[in-house]
Amino acid sequence: MSTEAQLRLDLAACYRLVAHHGWDDLVFTHISARVPGDAHHFLINPYGTTFDEITASSLIKVDEHGEKVEPSDYPVNPAGFVIHSAIHAARPDVGCVLHTHTTAGIAVSAQQAGLLPISQIASVIVATLGYHAYEGIALRDDEKPRLVADLGANSAMILRNHGLLTVGATVADAFLTMYALQSACEIQLAAQASGAELTTIDPRILAGVKANISLVTRGMGAGLLWPAMLRKLDRKDPSYRA
Repeated sequence: MSTEAQLRLDLAACYRLVAHHGWDDLVFTHISARVPGDAHHFLINPYGTTFDEITASSLIKVDEHGEKVEPSDYPVNPAGFVIHSAIHAARPDVGCVLHTHTTAGIAVSAQQAGLLPISQIASVIVATLGYHAYEGIALRDDEKPRLVADLGANSAMILRNHGLLTVGATVADAFLTMYALQSACEIQLAAQASGAELTTIDPRILAGVKANISLVTRGMGAGLLWPAMLRKLDRKDPSYRA
């Protein structure tokens, strides 16, 4: 299997996993991946298809401007690729960008304090989390420098009043970070709904999180879980491989 073929399979799988977890928003969010061997070509979803319909072969290849470089019957969402193209251009270490509009993510994005370090999984995220102020629907190129600056070298970002965004060297990395960020948001809302006074994690503990993550994943990061995620999809519906 060629490198691009494997990337197509992984990206299609990620779309299906996002749908499986209920993180999709009809057809309105995106996951993009950098095509290996060409820093200026990317794969993204065909605009107008639901995430549980996406297959490896249906993904659209675009250039850095979001223009199709191969024929497709579907368009590309211009608002979606403004965000993705900015990050891919500024972060050569990023192979995948994942963006969601989940209820929990948007609810936390609207809170002035943002994500609180009140759970173990939140502690994983706050160590690599940025924030970007809402500037309206992402259509303008002049927003790109601010978005890139707010992400910095982090792997996750909360888009104020908008949603969540994660990046990773691989599709698996971006997915695992989104899983942690989404879970942390859900836990925060549940804890706040109880009305009880919340406790936060000691900053000294937060400072050691990155080293602990490496130990927990045996240095493999998301590569530890990705084969299991593909097996889950194969049991559920292997049509993403088409």
